[in-house]
Amino acid sequence: MRISTGQFYESTAANYQKNFANAVKTSQEASSLVRVNTAADDPVGASRLLQLGQQSSMLDQYNANTNTIKATLGQTESVMTSINNVLQRARELAIGVGNSGYTDADRQANASELGQIEDQLLSLMNTKDENGTYIFSGSKGDTAPFSRNADGTYSYNGDQVTLDLPVGDTMSMATNSTGWEVFQQAINTSRSQVTLTAPAVDDGRVALSNGQVSSNVTYNSKFRSGEPYTVSFVSGTQLKITDSSGTDVTAEASQGGVFDSTGSQTQGVTFRGVELSLNINLQPGDVAGTVLPGHSFTLAAQPDTFTATRAPGNPTTSQVTSTSITNSANYHASFPSGAAVLKFTSATAFDLYAAPLTADSKPVSSGTMVGNVATASGVSFTMSAAPAPGPNDQFNIAVNTHETQNILDTVSQLKTALNTPTNGNALLIQKQQAAVASGIANLASGNDQLSSALSSVGGRGAALDNQAEINQSLKMANTTTQSSIRDSDPAEVMTRLTLQQTMLQASQLAFSKITQLGLFNKI
Repeated sequence: MRISTGQFYESTAANYQKNFANAVKTSQEASSLVRVNTAADDPVGASRLLQLGQQSSMLDQYNANTNTIKATLGQTESVMTSINNVLQRARELAIGVGNSGYTDADRQANASELGQIEDQLLSLMNTKDENGTYIFSGSKGDTAPFSRNADGTYSYNGDQVTLDLPVGDTMSMATNSTGWEVFQQAINTSRSQVTLTAPAVDDGRVALSNGQVSSNVTYNSKFRSGEPYTVSFVSGTQLKITDSSGTDVTAEASQGGVFDSTGSQTQGVTFRGVELSLNINLQPGDVAGTVLPGHSFTLAAQPDTFTATRAPGNPTTSQVTSTSITNSANYHASFPSGAAVLKFTSATAFDLYAAPLTADSKPVSSGTMVGNVATASGVSFTMSAAPAPGPNDQFNIAVNTHETQNILDTVSQLKTALNTPTNGNALLIQKQQAAVASGIANLASGNDQLSSALSSVGGRGAALDNQAEINQSLKMANTTTQSSIRDSDPAEVMTRLTLQQTMLQASQLAFSKITQLGLFNKI
């Protein structure tokens, strides 16, 4: 077979260019030690590198989220610890007023410090982060979570939403703790109340304090089912308790309802998860068996209360001036739990909705005002006489069941109790002591709730550290795998480069020798 001179040159040049290109490529690989620069270098490896690159980016984002959450948790823990210290000081002040040598002036001095503590707590609970966002407002970071109402009580203005960030492929973590969870859910131990029903004018001989809930389980399962109770004194040493149906349930009271009328010390009466303080204040010449019978009280859970605020877009400036439950059965049957919206459709007609009010909301109840009172689902709302409400006026109704209590309200109530002078009056002193005992119990409850929230922060921090270690291990494995696919083996590359350079030199030498075999070189 004949090979023309042109074919020979073309074949030799193509072979030389191929060897040259391989040598150049290998030389570049030897310089960078990167094997896969384009998908053409290794289609399967390039696809795998793309997946690993995406995983690496996610791990970097997880690391950034972890640092963000750590910073937020650190600030939250610091603020909570400060609040815990402030609450501890409040408890010390409350316990201290039990000193028999304290005067009204001493107690009022403690109340003054409690007022400063109250302001300090409000400031701490409205703490902002470095971005100016309130840390306890949930998702409403631009709204101060707690505010003082005109009557001295406090309201929570945030929500219950936690802001979660992913810190792993299957793990997200809350960056914040809501004020609702940390401060609003402390169990209110003082949610039962005692009311004197006889005699018509209190003679001061019997003082029975509002009850303190000692067992939530017993209180909810037994006490609530039989209220209201009647506590009557039938002799100088025996009281009787009957439930709402008239059944005698005295046997469930401590000591079967027997008490001591000869001492002036406070006596404890435990009944269905509630602890009451009993004081007998006999006057000189009194015979217990004669003067004590006929005294009676009602004992029941503190009734729900309501906070009504007008919507800012109302056509009129009408206000809800007072609220009360006027039909307990209707209230428990249909009134929305938590919050409601009262909306007027005319100057007298209104509808009650469960909050929040949306376009497809259906009214829970409807009615017409009688005078200036609107009654919906067993609750009466007294409206301001002038101006009267108009069509499209709306009022937001918050329901307080008194099952929980904000620690700010607890400190405020305790301050009020200590500010009230007793002037040495035994009955007033007993009432004050009962209020202080209630405050101490609720401070302890608030402290327990805060401790639980601190534990939650600590638990998240520990989980975050564990996840960070997992992410770091994944990052190292990712880097190693990418390197094994993308990077070259220096020894292998240098061996290949040496071989390709040798082949290129041989190709050059062979081309040079063969070109000398031409006919013209023999002439």
